[in-house]
Amino acid sequence: MASTTFHCYLVTKDAQGKTKAELAQCALDDLPAGDVLVRVAYSSLNYKDALSASGHPGVTRTFPHVPGIDAAGTVAESRSPDWRVGDEVIVTGHDLGQNTWGGFAEYVRVPAAWVVRKPAGLTLRESMIYGTAGFTAGLSLQALIGHGVTPAAGEIVVTGAGGGVGSLAVALLAKAGYRVVASTGKPAAHELLSRLGAARVVGREEVCDTSEKPLLAPHWAGAVDTVGGRTLATLVRSAQRHGVITACGLVGGTDLPLSVYPFILRGVELVGIDSAECLYDLRRTIWNNLAGAWKPAGLEPLLTEVNLSRIGTHIQEILAGKVTGRVIVKIGI
Repeated sequence: MASTTFHCYLVTKDAQGKTKAELAQCALDDLPAGDVLVRVAYSSLNYKDALSASGHPGVTRTFPHVPGIDAAGTVAESRSPDWRVGDEVIVTGHDLGQNTWGGFAEYVRVPAAWVVRKPAGLTLRESMIYGTAGFTAGLSLQALIGHGVTPAAGEIVVTGAGGGVGSLAVALLAKAGYRVVASTGKPAAHELLSRLGAARVVGREEVCDTSEKPLLAPHWAGAVDTVGGRTLATLVRSAQRHGVITACGLVGGTDLPLSVYPFILRGVELVGIDSAECLYDLRRTIWNNLAGAWKPAGLEPLLTEVNLSRIGTHIQEILAGKVTGRVIVKIGI
């Protein structure tokens, strides 16, 4: 039986719009309606969580609120025949941690359709080393494979490789046998990316062409782009014939200065990656792959682990672009 109260990282906003975030104690009745109550063991810190914790209206509109777009734990109560008390589960995506109270708490309550059974090949902790970031990287790898890009096709570039999605994409691609080029603006991340399997590491300027040329010299067999904007446009213009570019980020901007030439003269494919609302069967397949054939060794070096009471400092660091790799949150004070 679940406790009637729980600890959480609660964000409030006053009448003047000032945001306050702090460790708090709430009642289970404060949680939204849902089929499954999960006692959370681990969560992870993503850039979207930091925006939510800062009161960003593009992520979270209703306060008080608990951020955390990822959660892994054990079913505490269930009104669904699909889930029993004691099941170890993962919840990522959908509206968790945006306008539905999320994983920076000892409990979450969610619809049954949001819940995925934790594969046997992962611990709860390992599942949050991946979290939404690793799941997104896995969807990107699946897109490259599904569109026929093999390791023999040539180099695959990963942009924003010092971040969570990028660093895990490097590790997954290298594990799958691809020759990976990691692009990052963080010099301190070079050694880590090499350890994760990058064949070479380049600066972000090498994948950001500011000319107006509709086509650039063909180079990349594929790409995992976490940046967007002119970087994404550069990758599309410099892809090989029938190259595949996956897009999952927008920190570099939302505009895409392109012509149709890469698509009609080289057959380049641009594939959008939606980790929040992907179909359930695909979600389950990706988690099983991450626990099995795709699972890379040696992810601990990219990991920082904190508990719930220390998360505020790391939120400020990720907003300032100072976080490399992954931050996981052990739910406990």
